[in-house]
Amino acid sequence: MTRASALTLAGPVAVLGLVGLIGSFMTDARAIEFTNALVFAAIVVALYVFVGNSGVLSFGQIGFFIVGAYVAGELTVPADAKQSVLPEVFSVIRDHSVGNAWSLVLAAAIGGLFAFLVGIPLMRLSGLAAGIATFAVLEITQNIVRNWEKIGPGPLTLSTVPETTNLWQATIGAIAVACAAFAYQRSPLGRKLRAAREDPFAAQAAGIDIHRQRLWAFMLSGALSGFAGGLFVHYQGTINVQDVFLDFTFLSLAMLVVGGAGSLWGAVVGALLVSGLDSFLGDSENDAVSWLHVPDGTRMVGVAAVMAVVVVFLPRGLTGGREFSLAWPRRRRRSAGAPT
Repeated sequence: MTRASALTLAGPVAVLGLVGLIGSFMTDARAIEFTNALVFAAIVVALYVFVGNSGVLSFGQIGFFIVGAYVAGELTVPADAKQSVLPEVFSVIRDHSVGNAWSLVLAAAIGGLFAFLVGIPLMRLSGLAAGIATFAVLEITQNIVRNWEKIGPGPLTLSTVPETTNLWQATIGAIAVACAAFAYQRSPLGRKLRAAREDPFAAQAAGIDIHRQRLWAFMLSGALSGFAGGLFVHYQGTINVQDVFLDFTFLSLAMLVVGGAGSLWGAVVGALLVSGLDSFLGDSENDAVSWLHVPDGTRMVGVAAVMAVVVVFLPRGLTGGREFSLAWPRRRRRSAGAPT
């Protein structure tokens, strides 16, 4: 990695680390909100890996997030509790348990495998067709998880999941996802996909297989989404597929659009800012803010309004789709004979 690349990556990493550091000085109630923001940063960066680099809108990443969350959650439920929490699941799930770290690895692996399998036919699509097809994947995924009791609790809430995602694990996890996303976008695979995003016909003429490049990005995005799902379920301790289905799909896309879908910096900034706004309005709905009381539903309306304003006045997001570097701007050298 060159010095310039390291300084570009240092921007998102420093912000994520700063959020974790500030959260450590807060009360327990506020620290939970900081943890939530960091988990959402991981979700949005995972979404950015595909959407930002390919330019193809996808609703399917929350499906991979759901898969990762259930994999990590079910495999870490204590064995003596599985008889009551997961009575109908396959024996391979009921009879085996793993630790926190392995559950995150398996969540990422299965999320990536699932994305690879569904991506083989879907990555040939673009535009509206791709959006509809990936939304169909999300709908199918949530229906299978909600109704097939051989792989989970069905319509019931998965509970008794060990709450191992604390503030520091969320910080490290979000930074790890950001580093993976940055490494991909600077790799030959990422550069080829970005070239295909800018001019598909020129990319094909140069010998770039667009389907293959999109598939690699889709698979990596699915793996990172599954990992983020593992962080989330170990942060919440419970999960119900209905609670994360459309709400998380809309919220994660809003975060990416507000920050700027064209850069990792935009994904991080959008996730943290919108998450902060969402938490503030949620507290206001619950009368936790002494000077502001708003009716139920204001949280989602407020996020939607911010997204609409940004799309109208800043189509490329708050960051303009540009990366932020910690490098100091270099002064231009004066040419010989230039006036002093």
